[in-house]
Amino acid sequence: MLARMDAIRARALLARAPGLSAEHLRALIAAVGGEPARAAEPRAAREVQLPRAARDFLSSPDEAAIEEDLAWLAASGARIMLCTDPDYPPLLGQTAGAPAALYVLGSAQALSSPQLAMVGSRSPTPSGRTTARAFAAWFARAGLTVTSGLALGIDAASHEGALSVEGLTLAVCGTGLDRVYPQQHEGLAARIRVRGALVSEFPPRTAPLRQHFPRRNRIISGLALGTLVVEAARYSGSLITARLAAESGREVFAIPGSIHSPVSRGCHQLIRDGAKLVEEAADVLAELRISVPKETLTTAPGHLQQPPVLDKEYEMLLDALGFEPATIDFLVARTRLAPESVASMLLILELQGRVAALPGGRYGRLP
Repeated sequence: MLARMDAIRARALLARAPGLSAEHLRALIAAVGGEPARAAEPRAAREVQLPRAARDFLSSPDEAAIEEDLAWLAASGARIMLCTDPDYPPLLGQTAGAPAALYVLGSAQALSSPQLAMVGSRSPTPSGRTTARAFAAWFARAGLTVTSGLALGIDAASHEGALSVEGLTLAVCGTGLDRVYPQQHEGLAARIRVRGALVSEFPPRTAPLRQHFPRRNRIISGLALGTLVVEAARYSGSLITARLAAESGREVFAIPGSIHSPVSRGCHQLIRDGAKLVEEAADVLAELRISVPKETLTTAPGHLQQPPVLDKEYEMLLDALGFEPATIDFLVARTRLAPESVASMLLILELQGRVAALPGGRYGRLP
């Protein structure tokens, strides 16, 4: 038992060492004969070239922080996965600046499963949110693990889509795993832990600082075969994830949108820069050479049936709405229907999941 505790303590030390990358840790462990426990000893840090902050920490560790980490590991059931462990995700290990260690809550095996990263705006359109959820469900049925960042908007919709068909999903976090950020996703995080894993390179008690999220993005892209951007503004963290994916030789996909929508401009820029244009989930599966029998997708749990056929006036209203948000006054002018009829029909269409009410008294069509 004592030897096991020493091994866990060594992992906690190595995982908390600031600035320590996978490359550094591999060299450190190799220098001491392949033993992680010995790599955490102060004298080992003097045998290889390490960042000064990591060397100083390993020479004189914060014992109080380590004790708190060990208590949290024991209470939470979390695991520290080192880059030298056999089940460290191989795709991530191939990327530049891969983390020396990962904290994992949930299935460690899920980290090595074939994955697709899905990212996008924290303030998506209703159409974008619906698209992300539907695409994620298709990918999960096809056997891909959906990987995202647990953020509001497209991230959450992607996780939800995978969970809706009992698929696997991973959430890479920009904080320590002893907290959930944003806080309103605590329930979602608990479900992800059951059907996948929560992952972070940040030790417990790490706050959600702005600079942590670009670092988190390199893990999201590094774990996956490719990255799909659903909606993104021109200057968006999602574009960082896409760029990191491209730099690692992974596929980058983007869904186009309206030329008038700010959250489509980032996707359009990616497509101009060479990302694969995606109109349906099958486009991604084909590019990744993943073959799925048609009957598997159409009979999978949670498969959506075609909505009922609409009568002529409802079809006319949807045609008038198009794919740009519009007000009731605009729709009345285009359809020549009575205002009270348009309002009533929009309510029915909203209940059917065909349109969504937007700020400013506008309505938007859903795919």
